[in-house]
Amino acid sequence: MTLDPAASPAFGQANLSNCEREQIHFAGSIQPHGALLAVRESDGVIVQESGNAASFLGYPQSLRGAHLRKLGGDLWSRSRLYLDRPVDAIPVAIRCAAGARAEPLNALLHRAPHGGLIVELENAGPPVDYTLAIQRGVDTILSSSTLRALCDACAGIFRDLTGYDRVMIYRFDDEGHGEVFSETKRPELEAFLGNRYPASDIPQIARRLYERNRVRLLADVGYTPSVLEPQFSPLTGEELDMSMCFLRSVSPIHLQYLKNMDVAATLVVSLMVGGELWGLISCHHYAPRLIHFEMRAVCELLAEVMGTRIAALESFAQGQAELSVRRLEQRMIESVTREGDWRGALFDRARSLLLPLNASGAALLFEGKTQTVGDVPGSEEIRALGQWLQKRLNDGVFATSALSSQEPAFASLTGVASGVIATRVSNEPDELLIWFRKERVRTVTWGGNPFKAPSDGDDPNELSPRRSFAQWHQVVEGTSDPWTAADRAAARLIGESVTDVVAQFRSLRILVAQDQLEHVLRQVHSSNQQIVVAAADGAVLEANSALNLLLGLQRPLRHLDELSAHFADPDEVEKRLRALRDSRTPWRGEAMLVDRIGDTRPIAVRADPVLASRDRILGYVILFTDLAERRAAEAARRNFRDNLLLSQRRLMRRIDSSAALAVENVMSSIIDNAQLAALEIADGLDTAGIPDTLESVRASVARAAEVLEQISVGGASTADERSASKSYGGKK
Repeated sequence: MTLDPAASPAFGQANLSNCEREQIHFAGSIQPHGALLAVRESDGVIVQESGNAASFLGYPQSLRGAHLRKLGGDLWSRSRLYLDRPVDAIPVAIRCAAGARAEPLNALLHRAPHGGLIVELENAGPPVDYTLAIQRGVDTILSSSTLRALCDACAGIFRDLTGYDRVMIYRFDDEGHGEVFSETKRPELEAFLGNRYPASDIPQIARRLYERNRVRLLADVGYTPSVLEPQFSPLTGEELDMSMCFLRSVSPIHLQYLKNMDVAATLVVSLMVGGELWGLISCHHYAPRLIHFEMRAVCELLAEVMGTRIAALESFAQGQAELSVRRLEQRMIESVTREGDWRGALFDRARSLLLPLNASGAALLFEGKTQTVGDVPGSEEIRALGQWLQKRLNDGVFATSALSSQEPAFASLTGVASGVIATRVSNEPDELLIWFRKERVRTVTWGGNPFKAPSDGDDPNELSPRRSFAQWHQVVEGTSDPWTAADRAAARLIGESVTDVVAQFRSLRILVAQDQLEHVLRQVHSSNQQIVVAAADGAVLEANSALNLLLGLQRPLRHLDELSAHFADPDEVEKRLRALRDSRTPWRGEAMLVDRIGDTRPIAVRADPVLASRDRILGYVILFTDLAERRAAEAARRNFRDNLLLSQRRLMRRIDSSAALAVENVMSSIIDNAQLAALEIADGLDTAGIPDTLESVRASVARAAEVLEQISVGGASTADERSASKSYGGKK
């Protein structure tokens, strides 16, 4: 794809009208506290370098054209060990000696997207064993039982470890705006806690880079960049993609942004939750500050553990909401059996309907009638709202926290219905369940006025998103508290539960009201729920299309006795159906379907007798639910557990025995954290999403294990490096 230069400006050429699309991964220069070499892998020859590379390594002239082995020390011998490994996603760190003085260095290796081995060199820090600090940090993270407690604790952990003047846990909302959720700082500094910053402060291209390159260090905001020579890679003829470069230069716009805040140095660590950028751990210092790779690796490891814990806490909250929904569903089912209707169970206890979504009111539009609870608009207004919502429920759930902004005609509803979330309860487009939230006039504190026009002139000092970061207070009216992802999931789950109960309720009507038979049969037949309705003698009155598809029927089902032939254990099914008919014993359980070629499929079965009175039975209703997704989730959990143990065994085989016990303790804590997260994730709302979510946690553990290995190997090689340093000193 060819980029329009005007639409996607080159690094350093952006202005405030197009900085959102600035190609910051083509920086073309680095921060000068390290050096960068681009190497042709086929022969180990340096083809591109940062302008400071020669002086950084103590040589008088350019290194281009030289082989890595000519740089002295063991850089080449140690680097070549990793050439057959995939080092695209996560750079490999090695501790080595190189240069004219054979000084100890940290080398970070990765492959550029279009070819070439990138070697970034930094001065190595003093050997430090961080195992105890990591263990304490992991223990603190595991003991945090709420999101607030976790973020407050982690802000303190990172400040104690890194020594920065200010550490903030920065969380993104659904619109991309950021909030300082937790903060610890020097006492005399102005507090940023609670401040919000607009999404434009962190462009989307920068967010994508934060997802890939999890740790970003800016040692000195006033640095002079060291330019790559030549500008274009001899291997590709294009600018070097520096997405994974730790030394990559920072956009001049961002540098000016930091200068306007009087910030001199930063460290930013990504917080990934469920494979997405949840937030950032942002560290500010008011004087230049450089921390070595080992400490940055510790920060990355702890951020991975923190992200896993956040996933666990969020899944636990969703699991609690699901529990409330399941109880509500059970009461509706009992109400259908006992009273012939389900709506009383839904509305008699307002708390059970409103609390899962923290709503102030709710309304049901069903079969032309409106039923409400709590604070709601008038009936005519609700019906008008229902008609408006019908066109906006394409994905099953619609939510807004500013109804009047989306539809000014509903401005009069602002007091009771600033926030609306709705879901369908059947296949009929006008049958909806709607929750409401009242208007909440609130004051939002921004870090500077987000609506003030930015300055943009010829003077670089004028190039700034804004020059004041003093707190700016905005009074927000006409909105409710925003609906969260958990709220949406709860609404979807309640809607699905009501839809199932509605299907059962309408199936019951087939037996109770023959005059409504044709209408209700059509609704049942079009339901996605697999249903069999049978008369008292077992003759099938209705087996809908969803059931025919599930069973692979070639002809209509005529009698309940024919069902057993479609199961792996027909004798057990016959026994259950006989108990249903002879003793009116409900069937709740699981069974295995068998198709024509012998493949099996797990399903859940719910079969109930329908009684006209104690001594007279009308018939039976049987519902089947496909459990394939649930089984896939269970398989994912088993695979997750096995992979955790495999990661631990692989790590321990590569660790020096002197460090094995400490590393094993840390890894065990990390695995315990992941297993706890897996338990909470397994109890979450979305069964279909469990395999992907567990895979993201497994990947996080694997990444943490690799980082821990690098830290441990670095510490273990200290003695060898001292010996190597003495050896090189003897040759001078």
